[in-house]
Amino acid sequence: MDIIELLKVIFLGIVEGITEWLPVSSTGHMILVDQFMKLKVSEEFWQMFLVVIQLGAVLAVVVLDFKKLWPFHKNDPSRESNWNYISTNERIGKLQKFADKYINMNKIVLWLKILVSCVPAIIVALPFNKWIEKTFMNYWVVSVMLIVYGVLFIVIENYNKSRKPSRTKLSDISFKDALFIGIFQLLALIPGTSRSGATIIGGILLGMSRKLAAEYTFFLAIPVMFGASFLKLIKFGLHFTGTEVVYLLLGMVVAFGVSIAAIKFLMGYIKKHDFKVFGWYRIVLGVVVLAYFLLA
Repeated sequence: MDIIELLKVIFLGIVEGITEWLPVSSTGHMILVDQFMKLKVSEEFWQMFLVVIQLGAVLAVVVLDFKKLWPFHKNDPSRESNWNYISTNERIGKLQKFADKYINMNKIVLWLKILVSCVPAIIVALPFNKWIEKTFMNYWVVSVMLIVYGVLFIVIENYNKSRKPSRTKLSDISFKDALFIGIFQLLALIPGTSRSGATIIGGILLGMSRKLAAEYTFFLAIPVMFGASFLKLIKFGLHFTGTEVVYLLLGMVVAFGVSIAAIKFLMGYIKKHDFKVFGWYRIVLGVVVLAYFLLA
């Protein structure tokens, strides 16, 4: 096993961990890194690695926000009831009291909204995934999308400057909002767009605060990444070499650790700042990459 290749995997894990949560496109960055620092693996493994390494990043969300997401709990008499009133029907009343003891219905509803946000991607991504990868997985598309969405971030933040958020907490998000954000998530099927960037833009346009838009984006990543990784692993066939297993696990572990730091940084950053800096970063990076390949 080549130490240089292991260092490349570690670097890729760092890139994934940082860029998965910042609205700058993780897949776009991974493709660009591959142009300059190719990992010595098969094309099939590389395509799978690009997706499955994201599992490490998404596990960081599960760890950091477990209490916000896990809907089941032990009996807690101090917790408020899930219901406005307890039914006088004996059976229904018993079910309501049982739910109060062990289930947080607000979190169940949150998961239902997250699943609604996943529906557009399921409808579009599954049948067209192979064509999208073949058509758009290149530096030209990545560069253009980096620039286009960089400009969008700046324009939308300028538009949003004088607006007061109408949604500031998770319970403010309606099922209609969830579907709208899911439609915006479709934009991220094109590399260089950024899944988090697309959904954050959608959330801000709906009137969400930056914090809420980012938080919901992180939660939405959980089923999306698990589903995408499962499909990639099935397609790859689970016939890994020992070296490939090490590469994949190492990349995921590094992405997990770096993601913890990146998520904490972003949530702290947006309390006092807007997303313009990420817009300018995208524009500069896109221009530099286009110039490099056009002049090379």
